Amino acid sequence: MFSGIIADAGLIKSVQDRVGGLRIMIATEVLGLDDVETGDSIAVNGVCLTVIEIVGNDFIVDVSRETLSCTTGLGEKGKHVNLEKALRLSDRLGGHLVSGHVDGVGEVIAFNDIGESWRLIVRAPEVLSKFIATKGSITINGVSLTVNRVAGHEFEVNLIPHTLEVTTLNELKTGAQVNLEIDLIARYVERMLQAEKE
Repeated sequence: MFSGIIADAGLIKSVQDRVGGLRIMIATEVLGLDDVETGDSIAVNGVCLTVIEIVGNDFIVDVSRETLSCTTGLGEKGKHVNLEKALRLSDRLGGHLVSGHVDGVGEVIAFNDIGESWRLIVRAPEVLSKFIATKGSITINGVSLTVNRVAGHEFEVNLIPHTLEVTTLNELKTGAQVNLEIDLIARYVERMLQAEKE
């Protein structure tokens, strides 16, 4: 599990094509890999991936074809990615509970400076729209954010300067694709309601 509080914006140093997917090396200066071991989980742009090797300040992960088919932003050398180590039970939960299992890919509709913050509007896949609520939580590329407004399949969040400084969200442009993970509570409430109908 993760919290959606990003520790570093890492850099994809290399991408190696393999039979089952991609092998990716990611460089990090801030995340700190001293307490990370092979087999540990790190969220990369909101995708929970398993560390298979650590080389100095770099770590290597394998990404399956299945994961690549339902996420975005993992296979581009030179791209910056949001990084977060898995939570320990003793850690402070500053964002919200995030599984690292991306539910779908959204599209940036608008990204505007509105003075002391930036307004980001994203169009979610139709199947996810019912899970997104005003003042609820949403994860965009691994970043825990609060939904300010919902209109049909589109939703709006505000980004403060600090969030833009410590994440890769400042690189977004209109038309960009982003990884979305809906709030766990919303998912389970929907499942319970569905079970009652059956």
